[in-house]
Amino acid sequence: MTHTSIPAEAPPVALRQDAELIAGVVAAAGRGMVDRETVAEVVALCAVAGEHLLVVGPPGTAKSEAVRRVAGQLGGRYFEYLLGRFTEPNELFGPVDLRSLREGRVEFETAGMLPEADVAFLDEVFLGSTAVLNTLLGLLNERVFRRGGTVLASPLRVCVGAANHLPEDPALAAFADRFLARVFVDPVADARLEELLEAGRRPAPAPVALHGAGPTDPGGPDDRRGPDDRLGALDRLAAAARNCELDGVTPLLASALRRLRAAGVPVGDRRAVRSQRLVAAAAVLDGRTVASARDLWVLPLVASTADTQALARDTLGDLIEKAANQSLTHAAEELSRSSAARAERLARTGAALLADHRGLPEGRDSRLRLEAALREIDAGFAPADLPAALAGIRAELVTAVAPS
Repeated sequence: MTHTSIPAEAPPVALRQDAELIAGVVAAAGRGMVDRETVAEVVALCAVAGEHLLVVGPPGTAKSEAVRRVAGQLGGRYFEYLLGRFTEPNELFGPVDLRSLREGRVEFETAGMLPEADVAFLDEVFLGSTAVLNTLLGLLNERVFRRGGTVLASPLRVCVGAANHLPEDPALAAFADRFLARVFVDPVADARLEELLEAGRRPAPAPVALHGAGPTDPGGPDDRRGPDDRLGALDRLAAAARNCELDGVTPLLASALRRLRAAGVPVGDRRAVRSQRLVAAAAVLDGRTVASARDLWVLPLVASTADTQALARDTLGDLIEKAANQSLTHAAEELSRSSAARAERLARTGAALLADHRGLPEGRDSRLRLEAALREIDAGFAPADLPAALAGIRAELVTAVAPS
């Protein structure tokens, strides 16, 4: 991670706009899905961090659907494949270029294949053959595809691997370590089955027009930034993350990592160093160029199993009690369990419900959703403890549900 000295004053408007645009992308992707918002948000976090994500859970738990929706909202090229024991490298990386072969050169046609994807999803990633995984390893590590005479710089922002369980083979465990972040999913809880059934009857959302990116330099004639510049926003945030100021948070981060190791959460040197990328990505997605304790909620993601992630949350409880993120509200709340993160999530959810409600005809269903949001706010916060932003949203909800 490059450390550039950046003043701690209010971040540039453009950075906040890019972060808000990506927040809108993630929210649109998660709309209509039940209990999979964290997966969608961590995909965006990893894309900004330049890291890869492993999603572990039983079959049929919407792992691929969550990734597919984020990719669809971002735009760009998407590659998805189900790996098996007999998957050939050509199925992922492209076939031999026969014209080059006739001339004595071994090159590959990569158009439409993984090396040219912006976002990739590989299901049952640990079932790949040695030849597949070795080639994949180089692509994931360096963002460069090398095979035969073909050397291609890949635009891959993030690769999401999925598996039903973690591998026990030590060789595969070493490969799994290249996926820095882990998200573990379970079937939707019984209490939310009605919500799941209703969501399952609705079609996946089409890409929607989002606003949040304005001109970088209003006087710059060559500026191409526009309200739907989604991949561009992602890349600008990734560049900001590479230059994020981490010096101030380094002592806290080192203390957190020591605690995790002492508690029995294995964090090797490579994962410790690369965890800084997640911290930096969280900061810029929160609209800041300087990382702080507010961004340490990402640390449980680097724990390798569901049990060690839970242990990491408990071990770091006092360090991440004030953690939150304006763009990744569900992930920050789930990984930190902090009241600040819960307030951010409830405020964003309430604002979205109010916006939807204003655009709908008066109806019982819309009113019930507003009332449910009010109940959740009141159950989570005493009136004296309500943060100002959430108090404002609550007041608007009360007005919206009041009898006319």
